[in-house]
Amino acid sequence: MIDDRRPTVLMIEDDAADAALIRLLLSRSGLACRVELRDRLALALERLERGGVDVVLLDFSLPDSIGLDSYWELRDRHPEVPVIILTSLDDETLALRAVAEGAQDYLVKRKVDAPLLARAIRYAIERHRSELALRESEQRYALAMQGANDGIWDWDLVRDQVFLSPRWKAIVGLGEFELDDRPESWFDCVLDVDRERLRSAFAAAAASGDSHVVLEHRMRCRDGAPLWVVTRGALVRDRQGTVIRMAGSMTDISARKRAEEQLVHDAFHDGLTGLANRSLFLDRVGMALQALPREHQGTFAVLFLDLDRFKTVNDSLGHSVGDLLLVAIARRLEKLMRPSDTVARLGGDEFAVLAFGVREGSDAVHIAERVHRSLVAPFDVAGQQVHITASIGIALPELNGASADGLLRDADLAMYRAKATGPGRYEVFDLELHRATVQLLKLENELRRGVAAGDFVMHYQPIISLASGRIAGFEALTRWQHPERGLVSPTHFIALAEETGLIVQLGWLVLERACRQACLWQERFPTDPPYFMSVNVSGKLFAQDGAVEQLLKILEASRLPPESLRLEVTESVVLHHGEEVMRRLRLLRDFGVQLSIDDFGTGYSSLSYLQRFRYDELKIDRSFVRDIDGGDSLAIVETILSLASHLGIGVVAEGIETAEQLAHLRNLGCPHGQGFWFAQPLAPEAAEELLASNACW
Repeated sequence: MIDDRRPTVLMIEDDAADAALIRLLLSRSGLACRVELRDRLALALERLERGGVDVVLLDFSLPDSIGLDSYWELRDRHPEVPVIILTSLDDETLALRAVAEGAQDYLVKRKVDAPLLARAIRYAIERHRSELALRESEQRYALAMQGANDGIWDWDLVRDQVFLSPRWKAIVGLGEFELDDRPESWFDCVLDVDRERLRSAFAAAAASGDSHVVLEHRMRCRDGAPLWVVTRGALVRDRQGTVIRMAGSMTDISARKRAEEQLVHDAFHDGLTGLANRSLFLDRVGMALQALPREHQGTFAVLFLDLDRFKTVNDSLGHSVGDLLLVAIARRLEKLMRPSDTVARLGGDEFAVLAFGVREGSDAVHIAERVHRSLVAPFDVAGQQVHITASIGIALPELNGASADGLLRDADLAMYRAKATGPGRYEVFDLELHRATVQLLKLENELRRGVAAGDFVMHYQPIISLASGRIAGFEALTRWQHPERGLVSPTHFIALAEETGLIVQLGWLVLERACRQACLWQERFPTDPPYFMSVNVSGKLFAQDGAVEQLLKILEASRLPPESLRLEVTESVVLHHGEEVMRRLRLLRDFGVQLSIDDFGTGYSSLSYLQRFRYDELKIDRSFVRDIDGGDSLAIVETILSLASHLGIGVVAEGIETAEQLAHLRNLGCPHGQGFWFAQPLAPEAAEELLASNACW
């Protein structure tokens, strides 16, 4: 653990702006530390001579030193201080070399954030302290190591002879009497790519006056397989300081290396399917963008896949079967794509494909069609046969080559457009979709501001008793009073409000205003029965905890009797929000609130909902009223009225626009109706004038 003393961080940085940014990140990270700044390597070395520095943040581009030369100078002169490279150079090869040379970490300025920087500093300090402690221990016991799992070696440099213990030989799969005492026999067992590194480590320790050497490297086993080991050694010098002997141990660290490799793999792969995860996928898309030839765009495409109705699989067959299905889909996608392509699971039921060899948009479309065909065959999962389709969005780099995130976002947008057209479809992202998305985002921001500011006005359409021709009640409708666009119809913002969740705040606003208005008209224009108020409500409103209590408070505050309020819900409320919403609606009905099912007859399961839930009123959809004088609409309306009569349920016919439609409905005995024939939705003042006129139709 880091002690209570605040660590001192020496930042070697000549760019004032970058230095200020790094200080800001450290201040936000929660890491209590002292930061000292030097803009030259020479000045930093002078500071290090005084001691007291816990970690160095080194920029690779300095006025008096550049690149790895700066790190080598620091390492060679002050090996006791850990060094973190913090540079603008996003070079993986350079990063790997720096870490291999002993740097504690390699961070890219534009990718680093406060938590990452703080974590890197803490890790560097702790790791270096651990290394120092280990070094002291190794110096103390280097010549006496006889650990049960360590191989012992002893190199007499005067005679140029090497002793290798039986355990040392066993680690690499050799017999006790194999290998002679020549140093070359030892080095011949080292993997070719690491041989010079080991030689250099010994030579560097001897030349620097150091008394020990520690290096992780690979050996070649008898069967040719590589084996990770750590070689440790202590150096013995004569009076003149010349190394005359080295001795130490070799430890098999292959299990640790496999664990490290597994950790790296897990960090970049999906735990369920083994596919690349979002992080690795974006990294590969980024590399593809960097390698994209300027003269030849469109050499790859990104496909975003979202499974259709996957929730149904989970809900009906269980999440374990759903997981098995995801694995089966992953294997099928892997088999379909080429080895150079990347298939990833982004999370949930979302997959992505990075496909190369795409010369034009039609090539990407062919890939999407192949994916669709591959999913046609059912999946046999846990003894169940499952059919699945996917909605696919396609994005090409020529339309958005700025970033991997942007390309994936565009594919995601195209996928949503495909899903809106039906299951098993694909769409290609284009500039028109981009513009539409930008406009939608602008509208969403404006809607948020409008809801927060209450920029909505109420209109009311009268509902007529067809027997008397008098007003029986009103339907409350809201309009958005946009500061630039004027009065905006709900058809332009209700769907967006639902998608963003703003419908909840807006819904309570509408209910409060409508209840208050209804009570006011009941007081000014008393009738028997009193005027009622119908309000369309979203299922999301009553999916909230405390929704029942909230509505009852509104009724109490407005002094509107519960039986004068009719909540209009669609079949989708039941379909998408389930039993908990219906339970709350039943509770409201027990308090006297009336429930009306809107657009009755347009859903595929209207009758089943009447069986499951008791409504007080049906609203016949305007499509049946429009065609009531011909075709099947008359028969359908007759059936609905007969059904409602038998169930004791009220009926309102929507969309009455002609005298003929009104006459038909009256002849059929329809209780209530509304539509432009009577009045359009009216501002409160106009509605009140209509009430005052005692209008009759």
